[in-house]
Amino acid sequence: MDTTGALDEALQRLHDYGPERDGWLSNHGPMAVEALVRNGHAATVHRWLDHYRDKLENLPRATDPITEDGWQDALGDPRRIGDWTAHFVGQTASRPWREVLVEWWPRLLPGIAAGATHPVIRVGHAVRTLLDDDHGNDAGAGSSDPRTAELAHGLAYWAARSLPTPGVAAPGGTAGPGKALDGIPSIADRDGGFRDGLAQLTGTPGWTAATAALRPAATPEESRDVLAELVRAAAYRYATHGHLSPVMLVHAATAPNAVLRTLPALPPALWAPSLNAAWTASAAVTALYSSATPAPASELPKAPAGSVADAAQEVFARAAEHGDEHVVKFADTALDVAATTGSTGALVAAVRACELIGPAL
Repeated sequence: MDTTGALDEALQRLHDYGPERDGWLSNHGPMAVEALVRNGHAATVHRWLDHYRDKLENLPRATDPITEDGWQDALGDPRRIGDWTAHFVGQTASRPWREVLVEWWPRLLPGIAAGATHPVIRVGHAVRTLLDDDHGNDAGAGSSDPRTAELAHGLAYWAARSLPTPGVAAPGGTAGPGKALDGIPSIADRDGGFRDGLAQLTGTPGWTAATAALRPAATPEESRDVLAELVRAAAYRYATHGHLSPVMLVHAATAPNAVLRTLPALPPALWAPSLNAAWTASAAVTALYSSATPAPASELPKAPAGSVADAAQEVFARAAEHGDEHVVKFADTALDVAATTGSTGALVAAVRACELIGPAL
């Protein structure tokens, strides 16, 4: 829990800006500053934001209100980002944030590929802060509370960029997440952007069958456990398969981890569909950006010496010094995995990300 005030100050600075720049590049600021504060680097946040400021564009104005009868027509329309933001800021100002989240989560899950998975990641970071001693859960808190407002901005971005993943099948196999990810086929043409790659999935041999290979979960608790296993598998796999597209493959782990972080705020009935959506997102990112050939073991770094807790602190310190927003977010997920498993495998992957992605600071 942040007691420095740095997170609220940073979010207030960021909420004057939109979720994208240059028409489609995501604003990573809210996610990165939350990870920095969470992991003990609050003192660096404003300097990081000063450096990141040139990557931000003003938030578009609202022009046409989102209505209960017309929201489906506005779903997936990036021209309506100002309208969606005004809608969710208003919703969280007048209702408890959990109530808004539970209403909209199942509406947005089918479009989890939105913005190359950045919106759901942003929502996951926001929910994590709100779950700190049930922060800001009273109706009306969103009108002035930066953390509740951040949830509103994240949900708005997701709604405006909603994008279904084509050609997926419901999990019905016997494979665990690691084996299932290894079975995801690669798209043929990787020269285009995320939407271009996603459009190739239905024509990729074996894609639908590979998405069905994951074992289904029989209970909400099993859904949570399989989702945690998926985050671990994707994080570990980055170390060996991230060299083809180091920036983009981090989302194979950070997107399902965002969903995992949100589960405690959701009713158990939504946990199974959340797992299924997270799986499709991770599988799609893997199909688009994972190397078909693993890196040799000789190329992989080692985790810092010492206990897992000490190694985790050092790895995140390296990520904070590195400064790239993807490295910071991925290291944050790696620390989650290390804390729950007692293993340094994800920390090795985070060090690998520091090596593969150029520093920003």
